[in-house]
Amino acid sequence: MTFYKKLSPFYNLAIFYFSISLMLRIVLLFHPITQSSFSFLESLKIFGLGLISDFFVFVIASAFLWLYLIFLSNSKYNKPSGYIILGFLIAAFLYVLSGKSIFDEYGGALPRIVLIFIGLKTALFTLFLFLPEWRTKFRFWLFSFVIFLYVLLILQNGLSEYFFWNEFGVKYNFIAVNYLIYTNEVIGNIMQSYPVIPIFSALFLVSGIASYFIIKRSKNYIDQIPSFNEKIQISVFYSLLFIVSLFAIPSLAKTENSKNVFVNELQSNGLYKFFLAFENSKLDYFKFYKTMPNQEAFAILQKQFPAISGENTMQKISNDSVENHKNVVLITIESLSADFMKTYGNENNITPFLDSLSQKSLQFTNLYAAGNRTVRGLEAVTLCIPPTAGESVVKRDDNKNKFSTGAVFKDKGYNVKFMYGGDAFFDNMQDFYTGNGYEIVDKSSFSPEEITFSNVWGVCDEDMYNKAIKIMNGEAKQKKPFFNHIMTVSNHRPFTYPNNKIDIPGDIKSRDGGVKYTDYALRKFFDMARKQPWFNNTVFVIVADHCASSAGKTELPLDKYRIPAFIYMPNEKPEKFNKLMSQIDLMPTLFGLLHFDYNSKFYGQDVFKPSYKSRAFIATYQDLGLIKDNVLTILSPKQQIKQFQLKLKPEAGISPEYQIHYDEIPLKTVNKDLVNETISYYQSASYVLKEKEYQFKDLKKDKLYAKIK
Repeated sequence: MTFYKKLSPFYNLAIFYFSISLMLRIVLLFHPITQSSFSFLESLKIFGLGLISDFFVFVIASAFLWLYLIFLSNSKYNKPSGYIILGFLIAAFLYVLSGKSIFDEYGGALPRIVLIFIGLKTALFTLFLFLPEWRTKFRFWLFSFVIFLYVLLILQNGLSEYFFWNEFGVKYNFIAVNYLIYTNEVIGNIMQSYPVIPIFSALFLVSGIASYFIIKRSKNYIDQIPSFNEKIQISVFYSLLFIVSLFAIPSLAKTENSKNVFVNELQSNGLYKFFLAFENSKLDYFKFYKTMPNQEAFAILQKQFPAISGENTMQKISNDSVENHKNVVLITIESLSADFMKTYGNENNITPFLDSLSQKSLQFTNLYAAGNRTVRGLEAVTLCIPPTAGESVVKRDDNKNKFSTGAVFKDKGYNVKFMYGGDAFFDNMQDFYTGNGYEIVDKSSFSPEEITFSNVWGVCDEDMYNKAIKIMNGEAKQKKPFFNHIMTVSNHRPFTYPNNKIDIPGDIKSRDGGVKYTDYALRKFFDMARKQPWFNNTVFVIVADHCASSAGKTELPLDKYRIPAFIYMPNEKPEKFNKLMSQIDLMPTLFGLLHFDYNSKFYGQDVFKPSYKSRAFIATYQDLGLIKDNVLTILSPKQQIKQFQLKLKPEAGISPEYQIHYDEIPLKTVNKDLVNETISYYQSASYVLKEKEYQFKDLKKDKLYAKIK
């Protein structure tokens, strides 16, 4: 068999992939949404450079096919190697089946997926080993399935790219990534929007026909399995192409530089665009959302912030009293929904300490999380800015030197730290916080004797709090105030924690157990803190990062964003603040309580100022919401706007300020003032981030800063 015939599965699939890509480009070129004409050179870029890009992307995507083909062999079934391999597979299967494997630490569907994969691999290997006379047929059907799967995915991707273009007029972007996150909602939308059964029936039929011809032209590979030396040749050739592709793909992407956006989109490869969406986490507000002239957006914003001027949010925050430089400990609690607490109606007594502490604190009873992921909560309390489209600023490349709560504290002479019981590399937290002047204390800072329990997310909350107490005792001796932001981890799947701490065992992986242990660990922290000399001179801010779940019947279900938040000051009288407010308002309100004078760029406000107007921001990665005047306004891609009247659904036995459930009734007549205000907030926030107007380090060089100072 000549060398090129050994590559027959690759080049036959490649020809099919290139054909589908070519057809897709032609269809999209003449699609009604593609309102543009193209010159000869532009057409050459679209089809010429597009084809080259497709080639290199296919090389990368063929990695799984290469792995499958390179391990095809008859010799591995010989004695004794076949029995050794089978024994290893059975042992691996039993290990995962035991429920105590490393995969179980991750929770979710991962253990089942791994178990199914190893189980199938073991079953197939057993058949191949003990039924050698059937080996050829089994191999043929398995080979056929792999080819069919590739063909199906190629067609499925082409179909998906078409429908995505039909919706948005571009190749994949962060919205496509978002669709993977909200699978239930997206599948429901697809089922309601398209004739799914006919489409998928045709898809499988075409995949079967195409696979038949590709298999027929490629099965010589399994009829005459290449020798070991031939596989080395194939692997060397493929590896060289793979390495070249890694450099060629991003280089070709740089040629997508036409002033005509459609040229760039049609030239691009959809799969690579999807990968970039994961990497960049960007969704351009100005391209996909309803906008207005920037000057108008900031003019509307000025009604909320009378002190600002121009296209920025710079303002002077002044207080009449002397600044109080108390220590501050901010604790953001993982996934602490409001309805876990007794005051919001929970009857399981899983937060006894938090229920007690809240009654001794300044409570914010009507506060909404900005988003539904940890990085959104961290963004909200650190940058005090509305959640912008796409991924949180925490995970973006341009996430450093922002105007942050830590920057304000540092400017006041505080030591500033971010403490996390896990690996701060996760979710880009280390890059974000170090890039904004915070010192990092994470799992890598712990000595072995400081860790009593850990799971995949990190050390248990008790260990983190013990470490925090040690660090704060050291800081107190430096005669400088400290600001320490602690992010908890224990209330997170797989919900494992030390046994014999609460009445729910730590190894049964219970959500209620995770909440109750989080509450228990927090009580232990306060028990220790009360014994320290710095306790009475410290303010404790406690807030959830987001709710435990964000799924609901509507795009932005209000009950899935309501979170507890309170500020505890030892020896201060408890108080309730019942007005609507946002997670981004929490730290500016704290600065007001400490009587800080500072120059601010925050969108968050001190809710005790007479100028404060009640509103809250809630968002997913693409739906951006404003709650105000009992109306929820939502901005979505494709310049879509929805508004809902909020009607309270009161629950018996719960005080009015703790009611969280609302019916969201579509408004028949749009409230234009609220629409414009919503656009103003989100457009201006996107603008100041994009134009680097939300930086801190250049603040003192800013002419406006000098003027207002």
